[in-house]
Amino acid sequence: MQNLNIVLVEPQIPQNTGNIARTCAVTGARLHLVKPLGFEVSDKYLKRAGLDYWDKLDISYYDNIDDFFEMNKNGNFFFFTTKGRHVHSDCSYPDNCFLIFGREDKGLPENILFQNPDSCMRIPMRNELRSLNLSNSVAIAVYEVLRQWDYPDLSREGNLRNYKW
Repeated sequence: MQNLNIVLVEPQIPQNTGNIARTCAVTGARLHLVKPLGFEVSDKYLKRAGLDYWDKLDISYYDNIDDFFEMNKNGNFFFFTTKGRHVHSDCSYPDNCFLIFGREDKGLPENILFQNPDSCMRIPMRNELRSLNLSNSVAIAVYEVLRQWDYPDLSREGNLRNYKW
């Protein structure tokens, strides 16, 4: 099984984090939350968005971004940002990759982006609009990585409840 990691740096909106948690649970990705968070993990909006999947998560918490990098020194980091110069689907994602997303209102710190220009990924969109919703961006990125990995350990077929194919 390959390791996919989703990192949210200082997320502010509990519904986004709940949706992302659900995406992580159904795909087997590990969720990393970097503090400070704009909500409590027990927040009702967070739980409502991913409540029935919360116990299925592999989740880690970090006090700050430096703590995260210190604890994950051997990771392959990809920074998702509207400032990125590389299209997310043009990149080849290795095992143990970390897809890193910034807070909804500010994105990732520019000093981190400046230090890692070849790892800054952009999901294409119209120039005159600010950005995609964070949970949508994470879903797009996660499924691009999983597509490249041929959807390891994921079910490819569904079944009807009342009929047989």
